Amino acid sequence: MSDTPHLLSPNPSDIKRILEAALLAAQDALSIAELRRMFDEELDASVLRRLLDELRDDWSGRGVELIQVASGWRFRTRADLQPYLEKLKNEKPPRYSRAVLETLAIIAYRQPVTRGDIEDIRGVSVSPGIIKALEGRGWIDSVGYREVPGRPALYATTRRFLDDLGLRTLAELPPLAELQKVMNFDDAR
Repeated sequence: MSDTPHLLSPNPSDIKRILEAALLAAQDALSIAELRRMFDEELDASVLRRLLDELRDDWSGRGVELIQVASGWRFRTRADLQPYLEKLKNEKPPRYSRAVLETLAIIAYRQPVTRGDIEDIRGVSVSPGIIKALEGRGWIDSVGYREVPGRPALYATTRRFLDDLGLRTLAELPPLAELQKVMNFDDAR
């Protein structure tokens, strides 16, 4: 007799439970393709999306929510509860300088851009440390080279950037004017 349990053809309720368990156990967001691999029979992507939407509704109003981000689906704690959860952490979240945030905003809103483009917009040189910090965080990556003398690297944001901000696409970024207000507010403090 085998130690491996025999997998039955699950009904929609069982599929939702399996999806819930997989998403709660996962470190990162799971794509539709990854979720479909869990089932022996070919599960239609539209059925899977419908069940994920139902699961999201099931979790509404609770301390965690199911969200769709650029690389798939994941559970996360609700934003309004973060101040309470932060009190449990001994470490402070990383603080980024205005130069890092400006550079990231330029890349996010104008991508793909070169360091020269960023310097032209900001009016000051961009430290290699800023680019390295954003690459180290996994928020930007080189996506090619501009076909001009010197072939400077072109930078763009990554799926991880979108995932970390809880976004599916760049179109969900706040309007640039709203971001400028926030940055000016931080300067006033």
